[in-house]
Amino acid sequence: MQTDQARRHYLPAGFDDRAITILLVGCGGNGAQMLMGLAALDTALRAISSRSLNVTVVDDDNVTEANLGRQPFYRCDIGHSKARTLTERINLAHGLAWEAVHGRAPEAIGIDGFDMLISCVDTAAARRALGAALQTGRNPPLYWMDLGNRAGDGQYLIGCPRRTSHSDRPRLPSVLEVFPELADESVAEDDAPSCSVAEALERQSLFVNRVLASHALALLFDLLGRGSIGHAGAFINLAGGQTVPIPLPFANGASLAAAAEHANILHS
Repeated sequence: MQTDQARRHYLPAGFDDRAITILLVGCGGNGAQMLMGLAALDTALRAISSRSLNVTVVDDDNVTEANLGRQPFYRCDIGHSKARTLTERINLAHGLAWEAVHGRAPEAIGIDGFDMLISCVDTAAARRALGAALQTGRNPPLYWMDLGNRAGDGQYLIGCPRRTSHSDRPRLPSVLEVFPELADESVAEDDAPSCSVAEALERQSLFVNRVLASHALALLFDLLGRGSIGHAGAFINLAGGQTVPIPLPFANGASLAAAAEHANILHS
């Protein structure tokens, strides 16, 4: 019989007594909500542990009219860099020195040397580019958390990219391994931008990003604050009010498929 301890994933001891470095790719719907939440998580970690966060965010997009409402930007931000605007606001409010890069990863900033990669990107192509960089990196992040959503549903998943120097160690499969169809370059994608707030809300529910980010941040709080997690992510369906966790382990794929079917959604 499998014990409760065997069902959990534990944070390695190397994460103690230091700042955990995070590269957040994307500062749009999910990414901006994650960045705001990471500032709160940093405050909590400093209060309950010897850990803190040092975040670098990268995004090549500027704030537009369509971003107001669903994303934490204001009319005065229109035309300015999303990454720089939100990072400067957080640094000023929390007394931090987090960094922002106006560009795309991995071209504008390498992903080597970070403890964790969090991807909040719109396309499978962007995920494939990050996956390729992880495979060729000399010192890639130990963790890769990915968030994706459609109009009213989505999923988040944390994995451990394969490292050639530790290929024999048990690990959590990353997003491209759990959803191998994302690596299929023949699948067409709809990444057309919305031009107005109303059009943006037709494409995505007002709070889908906030709900998804809150669940992902709660998982990070368990891992970084309390030291372990009992699931690797979840499927969330706002229309049905359903949240179905992605269990540990999910290597055989059966439990993952059942979770997605129960939530009545596909990955996005």
